[in-house]
Amino acid sequence: MAVLKAGSRPPWVGLAAAVWVQIAAGNGYTFPLYSSSLKSVLGFTQQQLTLLGVANDIGENVGILPGIACNKFPPWAVLLVGVCTSFLGFGVVWLAVSQTVPSLPYCVLWLALCVATNSNAWLGTAVLVTNMRNFPLSRGTVAGILKGYVGLSAAVFTEVYTMVLSGSASKLLLFLTLGVPIICLAMMYFIQPCTPPSGEDSSVHVHFLFTQGASLALAIYLLTTTILKDILSFNDVVSYTLVAVMIILLISPLAIPIKMTLFPTTRKLAGSSEDLTAGEGDSNQIDPLLTPSSSATYLGGIDDTEDFSDVETLLAVGEGAVKKKRKPRRGDDFKFREAIIKADFWLLWIAYFLGVGSGVTVLNNLAQIGVSLGVDDTTILLSLFSFCNFLGRLGAGAVSEHFVRSKTIPRTLWMTVTQVIMIIIFLLYASALSGTLYIATALLGICYGVQFGVMIPTVSELFGLKHFGIIFNFMQLGNPLGALLFSALLAGQVYDTQAAKQHGSSCFGPSCFRLTFLVLAGACGLGTILSLILTFRIRPVYQMLYAGGSFRLPQNSDH
Repeated sequence: MAVLKAGSRPPWVGLAAAVWVQIAAGNGYTFPLYSSSLKSVLGFTQQQLTLLGVANDIGENVGILPGIACNKFPPWAVLLVGVCTSFLGFGVVWLAVSQTVPSLPYCVLWLALCVATNSNAWLGTAVLVTNMRNFPLSRGTVAGILKGYVGLSAAVFTEVYTMVLSGSASKLLLFLTLGVPIICLAMMYFIQPCTPPSGEDSSVHVHFLFTQGASLALAIYLLTTTILKDILSFNDVVSYTLVAVMIILLISPLAIPIKMTLFPTTRKLAGSSEDLTAGEGDSNQIDPLLTPSSSATYLGGIDDTEDFSDVETLLAVGEGAVKKKRKPRRGDDFKFREAIIKADFWLLWIAYFLGVGSGVTVLNNLAQIGVSLGVDDTTILLSLFSFCNFLGRLGAGAVSEHFVRSKTIPRTLWMTVTQVIMIIIFLLYASALSGTLYIATALLGICYGVQFGVMIPTVSELFGLKHFGIIFNFMQLGNPLGALLFSALLAGQVYDTQAAKQHGSSCFGPSCFRLTFLVLAGACGLGTILSLILTFRIRPVYQMLYAGGSFRLPQNSDH
């Protein structure tokens, strides 16, 4: 008989807490807010500053260790590492920018930024893996919501930076050193494995719609207040009021567990842990992935037959009562070494790398792109990209979840569609047609966000949730690799070459990035082909997992 070892509390409290941790985990997006101070206070060249940006991307996306740790330690322990790295890394950067410790070596700052932004990997992996396991039947929706809030974190930090911290880079770095760890320590208790909602619980869909609506309201609010702040001049009272409203919108997902507490009848469908262990009819609600370190098997698995003699075991195998160990098939739980030798793994990795690598190149150079095309203030451009990045992440989860359940269409089809659109976008950038800059930036933000919203649930569906942390973090290496190859080496070299032709340190005109955009369009063309091949290859997996319109956990011998 199976026993659910997860906590009996509903998972909505953990999801609400995860929202705050995900906002905190977006501290790597704050680099543009203090990068100019790094350059002016410490006297760095543009090339040195660009390399610090690469350190920022590397630390943010290298999450192999957090992925391994998620299967060996409880979520609070993984979160604690993220708290420590944020405190130590940003603390060193603050000491340098505030001139508390003058003349820190460049290599120390580079390593400090890697450590600081690596907190993102620890914090984000802990909450994403835990909540994906807490909602195993709604993986795309959960991934879209949580990654959507990460996309909004840049706007949240910008709001705090401009309205509370008076635009001070030193104060911002002190906030990242102390404020982010305090927030995560406060949320740590609530991020833990919980009893997953039943597939029959009709309130689950309504709760997810509410959470998505709350995040959308926050996104619209942040975009609106950013534009108003740029146009109007707010006094301290108005600024603090606007930030208070933002905080209320951030805590709005707590309305779900509060409602479930005041009206507990809606929890009956989910069942308690005792209910789950009492009847055989509820065995489909028990997700062994909630306890990845457990080796318990279900309904007579081979680990429950230790009292069998060898002969009895062989007879049981012959009668089908015990299954022999077999290599995992798509949809089962893969170990990392088993996943990495699969063609589907590398097709997804390369397609994702080409999509996010080309997108992050524009993101890292968006200010320079705007200036080269005649936009003096690029704040609105950056806010527009952030808002549309959020829409892409949230929308990818919701839209792909709908079509995967209604039509069993693999999520990677949306990666294909958006990369086709990205080809058009890069050609628009290269042409530099009047009036297309903001449209292209908005569309690129959406398409860039879709890459994240599609990749994460796809990994869990192809390779399972048991080792999801390490597999999806390996996929995320495509982001810093893309930043290094397409941004630092390609875009940087092209920009400097064109600036030298103009006999200055800055470049103006369409030629500054035209070659870069044409190369990125070609990269997305290759990504389109590979993601389309992957979509056709994995269609049978989705027909198996989502036959009948609902997700069915595969019978994995590893359980």
